[in-house]
Amino acid sequence: MILTALVRLRLHEFRSHQLAELTLTPKPVVLFGPNGAGKTNILEAISLLAPGRGLRRALYSDAVRIGGNGPWALNADLIHPDGKFSLGTGLDPTASSNRRLVRIDGSTATASALGHLVRQVWLTPAQDRIFSGPRGLRLKYYDRLVFSLFPDHGQAVSHYEKAMRGRQRLLDEGGAEPAWLDGLEQQMAKAGAQVHQARAETLRRLIAEIAKRPQSAFPKADLAITGEDQLASFATSQLSDCEELLRDGFANARKLDTRAGRTLHGPHRADLAVNWSAKNIPAKDCSTGEQKALLVGLALAHARAVTADRDAPPPLILLDEACAHLDADRRAALVEELCLLGGQAWLTGTDRSLFEAFGDRAQFFKVLETGITAM
Repeated sequence: MILTALVRLRLHEFRSHQLAELTLTPKPVVLFGPNGAGKTNILEAISLLAPGRGLRRALYSDAVRIGGNGPWALNADLIHPDGKFSLGTGLDPTASSNRRLVRIDGSTATASALGHLVRQVWLTPAQDRIFSGPRGLRLKYYDRLVFSLFPDHGQAVSHYEKAMRGRQRLLDEGGAEPAWLDGLEQQMAKAGAQVHQARAETLRRLIAEIAKRPQSAFPKADLAITGEDQLASFATSQLSDCEELLRDGFANARKLDTRAGRTLHGPHRADLAVNWSAKNIPAKDCSTGEQKALLVGLALAHARAVTADRDAPPPLILLDEACAHLDADRRAALVEELCLLGGQAWLTGTDRSLFEAFGDRAQFFKVLETGITAM
């Protein structure tokens, strides 16, 4: 039974959509149509019903429809284990900065409140190069997984990075009072330990979900956090020890970091290592199709981990062009997995036939530049 779902979605002046409204059931949602029709724009709108800049990580002002009339806005009705909620967000028309407004049941709210109410899991074509791309790209990808389980994780990362930039400015300028550096390093250590903790717990849950399942259409992945995040092995009860080690490490590295012009160790240096378990090869060495299958398998394990969290509602699952590199057997396996999860899945593709395994278990919408039609 679906426990989290959107039953209405309305977009106004958002990207390519002047006005679009979808009336929905809790079933999975399939959006199909030609490239450029606006399918991904709908998923991006849904992703903004959560903290952050959405699945495109674009500036909020970039989502305004070109040639449109006024700022963008979107509204949705959400059914949820705790009841039904009306959600809304949009670009703040009174602010000169890149800021948006959030409302829950008509009252002004924070983006973090959305994060506790709506958990999301998404997979986009931009993530197809996660395994072979730079370390920083993988870390952002992994932190997004962490964020779905720990909505305050993004704030901890932000606090850590802000304190790190402040410390580096003092080091670059030279002659800073040791007490100032001590204070910033304490802030870095406190936020950094929280970052370590959330990453480590997320890794544990992902590994557990992967281990529960037999070999299937989606290959099992071996996961590890490597690089400068070795302290992630610390359990929750050892948070204070992790904080102390980080603080001492920052203090001892002041001269090295001054010469390097950057902080050489800490949670910002972490990496996510992914191997294909059965073949014992790094994900980056797999074929394009194999990497896609690994990514889908990770997305499903992530969705199961969020669903299994007793303190969180099942997530909305956004899969943009996820079937593009999957054969018919894997597409059918993906459909079965999605139908077993407790959160509504949204999928896009150019051809309805890619989703025939759903049968009558999904609702289909044809998306064209001229409008959206329920099929």
